[in-house]
Amino acid sequence: VGFAPGGAADHAARVVAKRLSENLGQTVVIENKAGAGGNIAHQAVARAEPDGSTILLGSVGPLAIAPHMMKVGYDPQKDLAPLTMGMNFPNVLVVPPSLGVKSFAELIALARREPGTLNYGSPGAGSASHLAGELFGDRAGIDIVHIPFKGGAPAMTELLAGRISIYFATMSTAGPHIASGKLIPLATTGLQRAPFLPELPTVAEFLPGFTATNWYAFVAPGKTPAPILDRWNRELVRALKSPEVHEELTRSGLLPAPGTREELARYIDSESRTWGKVIVDRKITAN
Repeated sequence: VGFAPGGAADHAARVVAKRLSENLGQTVVIENKAGAGGNIAHQAVARAEPDGSTILLGSVGPLAIAPHMMKVGYDPQKDLAPLTMGMNFPNVLVVPPSLGVKSFAELIALARREPGTLNYGSPGAGSASHLAGELFGDRAGIDIVHIPFKGGAPAMTELLAGRISIYFATMSTAGPHIASGKLIPLATTGLQRAPFLPELPTVAEFLPGFTATNWYAFVAPGKTPAPILDRWNRELVRALKSPEVHEELTRSGLLPAPGTREELARYIDSESRTWGKVIVDRKITAN
């Protein structure tokens, strides 16, 4: 897992790993290799032995965004082999009560009154949260500052302390704090309202066409033999479709989306093309 313990990716991996262990009859160990928005873990798995013993819960940032922004040390479509999509879901834009805003419109108004004073956190440069923030700033015509962290959990800690203003968070990370009133949700990032917060508007309701969904996908070292890749696809899809795993992930706002290896390969390519164009058109950098 390319992020620190306690974040959404870590939670998703542990839910699936528990089911895999039960199904396979052997221990599945989670290794958190945080840093560089997940790129360090992706590079490590790209260079791992292609024997099926190591797989990665990859994410949209390192697989489709970061390679257009920086040198990552791997080619996501050559050095990593797709296994199955894991989860595909919108993020939720949250702010601390100390910011003094209670709606998306109020946030835009504050940002326009005080350009350059608001900031937003992300799990790292090139992550889904980073690009969501860049798109938000561009589409809303506001100046907000990006602050990268080593994962969703550290970013959430700083948000709760009021040291950052905005975070495009996963529901898994933000949900308990929304329920307790420690964070205020303002909007979700899909084109349709999220099933886990159906009363909350989407960013697109204010900024038409805005969409920035998050996704996690399972991949293996690129030279892993096809029979091993097929076996992992079967086992991962089986785990993701189990009622207990589906219920736990959905409750956390991490919507399961298992499929074929070929479907994931096409999706990664499509997302890479989409975000690559956005990065070039908007001159987005890792700094």
